[in-house]
Amino acid sequence: MADISGLKERVEEIRQEILKKADSMQTVREAYDAKIDYLDSKRGKISALMKDMRSIPADQRREYGQTVNELKTWAAERFSEMDARMKQRELAARYEAEQIDVTKPAVKMHPGHLHPVTQVREELIDVFSSMGFEIYEGSEVETDYYNFTALNTPKDHPARDMQDTFYLSPEFLLRTQTSSGQIHVMENKKPPIKILSPGKVFRADDDATHSPMFSQMEGLVVDRHITLSDLKGMLDVFAEKIFGEGTTTRLRPSYFPFTEPSVEVDVSCFACGGKGCSLCKGTGWIEVLGAGVVNRKVLANCGIDPEEYSGLAFGIGLERTAMLKYGIGNIKLLFESDVNVLNQIGDQT
Repeated sequence: MADISGLKERVEEIRQEILKKADSMQTVREAYDAKIDYLDSKRGKISALMKDMRSIPADQRREYGQTVNELKTWAAERFSEMDARMKQRELAARYEAEQIDVTKPAVKMHPGHLHPVTQVREELIDVFSSMGFEIYEGSEVETDYYNFTALNTPKDHPARDMQDTFYLSPEFLLRTQTSSGQIHVMENKKPPIKILSPGKVFRADDDATHSPMFSQMEGLVVDRHITLSDLKGMLDVFAEKIFGEGTTTRLRPSYFPFTEPSVEVDVSCFACGGKGCSLCKGTGWIEVLGAGVVNRKVLANCGIDPEEYSGLAFGIGLERTAMLKYGIGNIKLLFESDVNVLNQIGDQT
């Protein structure tokens, strides 16, 4: 640029460039980048004009400098206007995106809930904890001794045929019952004992009401003068808390190698009040658990004098309790994690 006339042409070009950018600009970032392109002290196009002053004749430098400064002032004002306009545009777009139409129907929320088996587990823990029970959780992998032998079920005992066991080795297995926890506790704790042992158990069984893996909750009480009537009173409280006020229990003779006498425990049908319906198969009663007085041999195996102490034990199937409470006909529905099924169950809790 050899003279002032060349400068004026360049100034007009820059003005037109800036005005064109202003028309196409959409964001604050674009306005900022354009300002840097023209006004940055090191690489801006207008700042570069001042560096050319050295090649301008001395008598034109004053006018040259004034012309460049006027352009710089004009450009700064234009970029300020662009910035303000872009900020206003972005704010309007944000308001548009965030506006709420109060006339639109509300979005339906679907709150989560605990799995029905977990709900039953927590309810049972609350019920028996209120009666002074402590929680003991044993290992899912057990030895044959703790799962069978110590519970009065030696290797040649016919009761072993009642349970199809998953053996990991000749000595180790997946526990078939939480009753094995009784032995661990009685070996390491002196009476009085009052424990509740929830956990997973495993049996090679699979149909609509049985699963190879399911949950049990074992209860054990050992003290002086414990009788079957103590068991009956305790389970009456359990039945009312879980199945509703007015639910009662009855005991029927049964057989378990680790209790003597042994009983099956029924609750009065909470669906029909004992009148007879499809749930109770017209009998007015529903079987819910097995129980009994701890066998004297089991106490002796654990170093507890059966002449001084007696005990009671009961085992509750959590899935069976959940199926009864929530009207579930197939145990597999509890394991398939079908949200539609679980939502229906959750609506009843």
